[in-house]
Amino acid sequence: MTERPQGRSPVIEAKGLCRHYQQGSELIRALDGVDVTICEGEFVAVMGASGSGKSTFMNMCGALDHPTAGNIKVAGQELAEMDNDALADLRNRYVGFVFQQFNLLPRTSALNNVMLPLRYRRGLPADAEARCMHALEQVDLADRASHHPNELSGGQQQRVAIARALVNDPKLILADEPTGALDSRTTVDVMKLFQRLNEGGMTIVVVTHENEVAGYAHRNLFFRDGKIVEDTGDRAGRAAS
Repeated sequence: MTERPQGRSPVIEAKGLCRHYQQGSELIRALDGVDVTICEGEFVAVMGASGSGKSTFMNMCGALDHPTAGNIKVAGQELAEMDNDALADLRNRYVGFVFQQFNLLPRTSALNNVMLPLRYRRGLPADAEARCMHALEQVDLADRASHHPNELSGGQQQRVAIARALVNDPKLILADEPTGALDSRTTVDVMKLFQRLNEGGMTIVVVTHENEVAGYAHRNLFFRDGKIVEDTGDRAGRAAS
């Protein structure tokens, strides 16, 4: 296990983490004894071939799945000890999700797409619109607040999705292949946005199979057969600023 960066609190702590599935007579070991700590302010890329366990690990970090064995803590909270309501509250308040497919509502403005996580809370905050505009400002799209997804480019749609992930002021962003549907130039724009957010203190974990994308991270975790086979530790990102 990589040594914890000095002075940083753990955001994700996994010990002996396993996730096994039964597929007919075969036992699938999607995760098979993962030990890793990711601390606040880190920018981590999770890499590996299809079926290596990287997306399962991401689902565990986002409290979207339960371990078969071992344990995982997010923000110091043991997920196995939390009920469904507490897990949903943790996801809504602490974690921002970004996916390869932007998952925007097609007949809804950028502003209202960003507002969706706020609607899942108990009562829409009085400052909801202001918070959404601030999130759009963070991704340089405040001037597109009234536009619908079909009026935006792919890169702009992904930035709306990132704004949606930011609107609850999360401590952790989990991004699963966030550039998979984008061209190379737009990929650079999105990854530089993540880089900027990380420089502002955001903890970011990105699942990717692209070396160019992983190059923006300070640390790479390589998965194979449900295990971490290499952890580069906390180092300077390889991509140009």
